[in-house]
Amino acid sequence: MATYISRFATEDAVLWGVVSPAGITALEGHYATTAELLENGRADWTAASSRRPTHQADAVEMRSPITTPCRVLCQGANFRQHAIDSGMDPDNRAFNLFFDKTDASVTGPHAPVTRPAHVQLLDHEIELALVIGKAITDPVTITEESLREYVVAVTIANDLSARDVQLPQGQYLKGKSYRGFCPLGPVLAILDDADYDRLDDLVLRLHVNGDLRQTDTTANFVYRPAESLTELSTFSDLAVGDVLLTGTPHGTAAKSPPALVRRLATAVLPEHVMWKLFIRRNLDGPFLKPGDTVTATIRSSDGALDLGEQRTPIVAPR
Repeated sequence: MATYISRFATEDAVLWGVVSPAGITALEGHYATTAELLENGRADWTAASSRRPTHQADAVEMRSPITTPCRVLCQGANFRQHAIDSGMDPDNRAFNLFFDKTDASVTGPHAPVTRPAHVQLLDHEIELALVIGKAITDPVTITEESLREYVVAVTIANDLSARDVQLPQGQYLKGKSYRGFCPLGPVLAILDDADYDRLDDLVLRLHVNGDLRQTDTTANFVYRPAESLTELSTFSDLAVGDVLLTGTPHGTAAKSPPALVRRLATAVLPEHVMWKLFIRRNLDGPFLKPGDTVTATIRSSDGALDLGEQRTPIVAPR
């Protein structure tokens, strides 16, 4: 059974604690980073699991269980239906699509996120985040069996994206990295042996103001975690506490024009004009606006692995 750990703030300190239905039991040790917790805290959280709660979740401020600095690596179009919606054939994918977000985007699981004044097409993307538990500094072949050496925990991520920056400018890093654009948490689910099989059976759900926008299961991954990390290791180092966001299901607000339509449009229109028309036509679409609340959950179909609920209010700039 997974151990659920939160990072939270009281009036006096920022603490780590084991989460149970009865509340949160603070750890006795001090861990400045997620890496320090994962490398040195196992005996501490094991002991805390048998003690009475010290705090109630509604009386503290939940922080991101992933501390910064860290690397936030991402996969694109990694669910079958989302790949189809993006104009790709999931059964004939020639490559795994990787990109990253800056860690300036990392924020807590219930923190308000400001939609920048120049952004009109703010989109949501629920994702399963894999938390690295063993440093990768050389190319390595990771199998389903050895995955547990490298992925020690999972959490919920929302890859918030400014589509009117990302798509017209072709800037994934910029369009996805504004401050607050990566809510993480509420818990760090430390996996036990049985939980690794459940990574193939997790149901992702995202609601906006109570309306279901996205849902799918990790059984529909195009590239699975072991093969994705194997490929990542050929060109990227990863440290303990870094995360890999494994792609979002279909149901995002953005509907990019198919590649053929884009090619035909740019044959008669300057590209910047085409994208200006795209933005104008999407202004009335289901993009996030100040006053919206995004909720995201990930749990296994048997309920044995439950990552809690992330709740993100969208606010206007001050």
